[in-house]
Amino acid sequence: MSHSLKGEVALVTGGSRGIGAAIAKRLAADGANVAITYAKDAESASAVVKAVEGFGGKAVAIQADAANAEAVKSAVEKAVAALGKLDVLVNNAGTAIPKPFIEATLEELDHILNLNVRGVFVTTQAALKHMNDNGRIILIGSCVGEKNMTPGLAAYAATKGAVKMFAQSLSREVADRGITVNNVQPGPIDTDLNPAAGDWATPQISATALKRYGKVDEVAALVAFVAGAESSYITGANLTVDGGTNA
Repeated sequence: MSHSLKGEVALVTGGSRGIGAAIAKRLAADGANVAITYAKDAESASAVVKAVEGFGGKAVAIQADAANAEAVKSAVEKAVAALGKLDVLVNNAGTAIPKPFIEATLEELDHILNLNVRGVFVTTQAALKHMNDNGRIILIGSCVGEKNMTPGLAAYAATKGAVKMFAQSLSREVADRGITVNNVQPGPIDTDLNPAAGDWATPQISATALKRYGKVDEVAALVAFVAGAESSYITGANLTVDGGTNA
């Protein structure tokens, strides 16, 4: 690992497990101090904090449901108070509720919108008030935000399409501060929420060119690059790490 993020402070939402945990650890391995938010699982969040500290960095875990606007704003304030500044925001918190759209309840649709879209808006707005010039805003979208071939993900895909356009649009608003905004779009990645051995895996694998699920570290590697200085001329981009799903 490099020390390309030495002295930087990153906030990763939904950082207690899966892709978020992998991102937090990778940023720490590259030298960053890292704050994570988590919704419920304090034990997993504590394990990520220990892993970050194992790389020599400072870490803090903050309980905040990304669907709760006030909790999200407070989490950003707490992260800055604990670690002193903010250079990198990774909007990772999100969820899918796979089912035929006609069966989705209003509560489920509200939850997906509040977590995947409103949560991203609120977190980003709060973070921009603290972010240093030349900072990095990284959204974790999805390859289905551009092209979706998996039934049962209509509402989820719509939220990730919103994230895609938000990244493109916001990049022009904050460019005068040297802040970049990019959308990293994973394909099928082996996590608790979408296991490679799960019921939904077969059609997803068949849609990839590489005929396999991705690993969380493969997403984290791209995020770490976008967070670093070498990516300074990349902004408003949708960077897909999907094994060729959208090829």
